[in-house]
Amino acid sequence: MVNYVWLSMMVFGILVAGAQGHIEVVTKAALDGAQVAVKTSLSLIAIITFWLGIMKLAEAAGLIQALARLVRPVTAFLFPSVPKDHPAMGAIVMNLSANILGLGNAATPMGLIAMQELQKLNKQRPDTASEAMCTFLAINTGCITLIPTTIIGIRLLYGSQDPTAVVGTTIFATLCGMTVAILADRILRSLYRNRG
Repeated sequence: MVNYVWLSMMVFGILVAGAQGHIEVVTKAALDGAQVAVKTSLSLIAIITFWLGIMKLAEAAGLIQALARLVRPVTAFLFPSVPKDHPAMGAIVMNLSANILGLGNAATPMGLIAMQELQKLNKQRPDTASEAMCTFLAINTGCITLIPTTIIGIRLLYGSQDPTAVVGTTIFATLCGMTVAILADRILRSLYRNRG
């Protein structure tokens, strides 16, 4: 559906520009947009690479395992069906760490690994998401962000006077989102169990 919306917006824009005799505006806008996208992408690569390197160092130094032990009570509460030393827990912690640092793109590979590991535990219904998979998806989508690294980088790139001004509101908004995600997961899970 979203593809149709974008397609209709592009076609409508081209038709309006053509009807007004300014079709060259479409080409100029496309080239300018592509140039900005490339510039922004290259700048963000440096930020994401830096934090991915920090996370790899933390993993090699054993800090991820230490963090996993530290948050074990929380992860045990959220994922009671996942054994505490299962590889899925490490991938979940890595994914959440990347999300907490505001590195959504860097969190994706760990999220995929976590889902693959959770699928290995899903013996009864391999074609249906398990409770742990649903919980992980909810938390991954609504995870709290303490340092919105990518947003700060974009604001810095475009000359913001105070690129870190968004930190407080980001923490508040993502805390609300994560709280709602966890509550919705718990409520919907209990409704599903009671129905079955």
